[in-house]
Amino acid sequence: MITIIAAAGQHNELGKDNDLVWHLPDDFKRFKQLTTGHYIIMGRKTFESFPKPLPNRTHLVITRNKDYKKQGAVVVHSIDEALLKAASDPQPFIIGGGEIYTMGMEVADKIELTRVHGTFEADTFFPEIDKSQWDLIAEVSHPKDEKHTYSFTYETWVRK
Repeated sequence: MITIIAAAGQHNELGKDNDLVWHLPDDFKRFKQLTTGHYIIMGRKTFESFPKPLPNRTHLVITRNKDYKKQGAVVVHSIDEALLKAASDPQPFIIGGGEIYTMGMEVADKIELTRVHGTFEADTFFPEIDKSQWDLIAEVSHPKDEKHTYSFTYETWVRK
């Protein structure tokens, strides 16, 4: 079960300048809960946006740079190579960024998408979900509150 996990604005915005454009503590908690103990597949820029590797996860970093090495990263050069390395994990997660999500749409079985209810200035976008290929099977709304500037909805999609 290959799962894409992402948070995107109303127009599929993911981030700007290699950073998120919102702060949603409950979404971070959900991300941690779902991905802990799993392989997480990401691009180099996403990996480098972390202050340090995320605890209790194996970081598979996709890069075209054959000489790339970073502590805490298992470096691979394609989504297929990443999936081979993650073969022992019953549910590896594809965590971004935009290019990696686009590659992941071809191989994923499930999408865990946090839809942030707002529009944002962004330079990275989540790919369009093709409703002829995906079914929305669950939605959980989260209102705006003192810790969350925006309301959002957790959406679970499965491949048809």
